[in-house]
Amino acid sequence: MSSRRGRLIFILGGAASGKSETALAMAGNAGPRAFVATGQPLDGEMAERIRRHQASRQADWRTEEVPVDLAGWFDKQGRTYRIILVDCLTLWLSNLQGRGVPESQVPALVSELLRAIRAVKARVVVVSNELGLGLVPTDVSARRFRDLAGRVNQQFAAEADEAYFVVSGLPVRIK
Repeated sequence: MSSRRGRLIFILGGAASGKSETALAMAGNAGPRAFVATGQPLDGEMAERIRRHQASRQADWRTEEVPVDLAGWFDKQGRTYRIILVDCLTLWLSNLQGRGVPESQVPALVSELLRAIRAVKARVVVVSNELGLGLVPTDVSARRFRDLAGRVNQQFAAEADEAYFVVSGLPVRIK
C-alpha cells in the first residue's frame, strides 16, 4: 500500500434504511477485507439479525467481533486490511453503556477511536444509526442515549472524508 493515509466514509441512516447494504457496496472489493461487528447475539432476534447480515457478505470478508475495544482492534489489527467496515457505532455505544462506561468518558473514547482509524491506511467505512429524527423518547435514559449518539455521530461526520445519509436504500451524500 502507499504511504498516504486511509479514507474514512461515514454512513448514517435509520433502522432498516439500507445503511449496511450501502456500506458493503461502498467499501469496495480490494482485499483483505474485515467486517468489524459490534453487535452481540444477546437474544434470538439479534442472533438471527446477525446471521442475515453475515449471509449477505461475500465469503472473503473476515468477520471480527469487537463489541467494545474498537480503538484497540484498529491499533493491533487494522494495518492488516485494505478495507474495514465497522457496523455499527450505535451498538458500540450501547455496549459501552452496558459495561458502565460513564457518558463523560465517551468523547475521549471516540477521539481515541478516530485516532486509531486515521493511523491505518485502509478504506474504513463506519455505519451508525441516526436516532434524532423520531419522537422524543419519554424515558430519560433513552433521551440521554439518543443525544449521546447524536454527538458521537457529529464527531465522526466532522472527521469523515465522506458522509452519507441513507433513506429507503438510497444514499444521499451529505459531505
